[in-house]
Amino acid sequence: MKKILLASALLLGVSFTSCNSYLDINTDPNSPAEENVETSMLMPAIEMNTASSYGNFLRIAGGFHAQQYAHLFGTSNYLDYSKFNMSATRSSGTYTQFNQKALQNLKTLLIKSAEQEDWGTYLAGTVLRAFVYEALVDCYGEVPYTEALDLENFPTPKYDEGQVVYEGVIAEINEALEKVSASNIVCTNFLFPSSTADKWIKFANALKLRMLMRISGVKDVQSEVAALLAENNFPTTDVSYKGCWKNEPGQMNPFYSEEFATTWGSTQTNIAANLAIIGTMQVKNSEGAVEYEDPRLAAFFQKNKSNEYIGGISGTNYPKSTSKLQDWCRPVASYDMPVYLITLAEIEFFKAEYYARYGSAVEAASHYAAAVEASFASAGVGGAAEDVARYPYNASNMEQSLGIAKWVALSGVNPFEAWCEMRRLNYPAFGKAKGSDFYTEGDQDSYNVSAYVPGTLYTPILVFGQVGENKLLERYPYAESSSSRNENTPDFPGYTSPVFWGK
Repeated sequence: MKKILLASALLLGVSFTSCNSYLDINTDPNSPAEENVETSMLMPAIEMNTASSYGNFLRIAGGFHAQQYAHLFGTSNYLDYSKFNMSATRSSGTYTQFNQKALQNLKTLLIKSAEQEDWGTYLAGTVLRAFVYEALVDCYGEVPYTEALDLENFPTPKYDEGQVVYEGVIAEINEALEKVSASNIVCTNFLFPSSTADKWIKFANALKLRMLMRISGVKDVQSEVAALLAENNFPTTDVSYKGCWKNEPGQMNPFYSEEFATTWGSTQTNIAANLAIIGTMQVKNSEGAVEYEDPRLAAFFQKNKSNEYIGGISGTNYPKSTSKLQDWCRPVASYDMPVYLITLAEIEFFKAEYYARYGSAVEAASHYAAAVEASFASAGVGGAAEDVARYPYNASNMEQSLGIAKWVALSGVNPFEAWCEMRRLNYPAFGKAKGSDFYTEGDQDSYNVSAYVPGTLYTPILVFGQVGENKLLERYPYAESSSSRNENTPDFPGYTSPVFWGK
């Protein structure tokens, strides 16, 4: 894979030399933080390390596991992801970066901001800490938390159950919210530059909503969600890293730099749109004519050189095939595309789910429509009302209705969160067709997706054996960078064992 660099030019207000030395600190948990490091130096580096992992590795892996991405002809970089596999080694770099470059430095930032009673920065750091821990739990199920980042327990901290971690970081957010005022200053940061704590408070509430709704399947959190909705202090725009990327090596959006840029000397391309997402967003009749095309499709995926939308199939890279199977559609990407942390559409989908469970179908339908409208607006296209009319909220199966709509909405902005919500809502579900029904290995003329049913998943052609047919990859094995030296690593429960919120 191409190397992603966090260029010092991205760190506002810090010199080249101090940036480079800063980005190297705390790579070893046994090394204490440098005394002269300030929160204004820590925060941008924390953010860029987080964005590079969440917006690149997790976006790519999530896209394959959510059947929004498929593999291009001849390459093999992500073929294992396409087969619904993830090795303990493959995720280790991201696991380490989250822990040593994000969480370890956040620990220092929180200590410094608390000592200075800088509660705006303290809240921002707490929210990012919760965000990182949420992503780790969503990947691995169990991670070190209560004993993590503590030198006394290095390198063998205990692993905590995912629910313990979720509840712990939510409590941390609540404690930080009690200390902060909307007018408090926040140190230099990329997410909300030149802003007070007001926007961080809104982001904190949105993150709490997402985490509480994921917990809601295993614990009664109705009153906590109701309080959030009554306060109604959520973001008014998508929360994303934007406006901080440049068309220069090391300063581009991390996904674009990994998959589209040639600045590191590689011209290999790996990712195509999956036939599942193409076949759902562009519905054809029995004669093959387009019956309906979601306007967001053009914002999410490029047409091929024949001016068509054609999707690849999970579980193969088309061995022995010729150019006929090289011409798949690619994701739309640019050097300055945002790294989305949570969108307005997600917030509205969570509200719709809450009202579906505890309110009325009318309220749920209203927020469902608002979610679709927010997704269309984020994509910069019209036609939301027509889409809602074609796919109205279905109160008799709200999981299916919300699950498929959310899967589509996230396909162009945050495939990782799509994979998370699919595992929780169990939609889209697997249809009757399998990948082998669409394509026979080595026979390019066998490509035929007419059996695909919109809004369904299918078993990859060469599915990973420990996942098997008609099942999603539910979790990653514990990262080798941790498990290889931590005797307290639990026994891996298996690739199809759900994380706590999916049980």
